[in-house]
Amino acid sequence: MERNKQREIASKGGKAAHQKGTAHEWTSEEAREAGRKGGMASHRRKQEPDGAASDDDSAQQDDQMLGDEEMR
Repeated sequence: MERNKQREIASKGGKAAHQKGTAHEWTSEEAREAGRKGGMASHRRKQEPDGAASDDDSAQQDDQMLGDEEMR
């Protein structure tokens, strides 16, 4: 499916969910955590030589980092 068509469909779904009142509303804390995770994943990918880690490895690393953060 074309990228623009997929975006259009997703946009309609998001708008409908907000109108219905079932859409997820991010709290500032949730948004901050999501941004932190995304930044860490992006930074980690830049340091890896040619995609050496698989997606499974990245997910495990994210889980480990989250666990480390919760312990602090």
